[in-house]
Amino acid sequence: MNNEVAAGNTTSTLGHLALGLTLLAFGLGGTGVIDNVAAADAAGLATWVGGVTLFLVGLLALRAGDKGEGTAFAALGAFWFTWGTAAGGGASADAAGVFLLLWALLALTLTLAASGSGLFGQGVYGLLFVALLLLGIGALADNGALGKAGGWVAAVAGLVAWYGATAAVAGWPTALGRANRTAAAAS
Repeated sequence: MNNEVAAGNTTSTLGHLALGLTLLAFGLGGTGVIDNVAAADAAGLATWVGGVTLFLVGLLALRAGDKGEGTAFAALGAFWFTWGTAAGGGASADAAGVFLLLWALLALTLTLAASGSGLFGQGVYGLLFVALLLLGIGALADNGALGKAGGWVAAVAGLVAWYGATAAVAGWPTALGRANRTAAAAS
């Protein structure tokens, strides 16, 4: 087995696990579904798992020659580290909204760049884009319902990223094969 390919698969799996867990914690906190838990309570996880781990995984992927995932994970690491260290820092809602909208642009770029990577690549980044867009607009408009909707979308994105990484480790399916799609269409 080629060590570079194995390293790329390992970094991809670790990166998606880190992204999934961070998004799930951040998203669930944003929904308000758990009493006394807010998105800001995920700041420690966002800083270390989402920030530092994703950034390091991004650097490893870049070193292995994977520009797409390397760029995605390093940039997302920078986002989560910045958010995690600033959470609860007293920034205005408008500043938080602009911050989230600017990072939504990164998620949109990642979504468009992952067009050939299938559901788990493009899907996670697309859901992250929608979540950040809803959260940013919700913060700017002082609309808690948009913020909660953004939290739910972030939680779903986290579950999708987590499933994709778990499926890679466990050997579970990540896409319907041609035979399965044909059989499903015939039903």
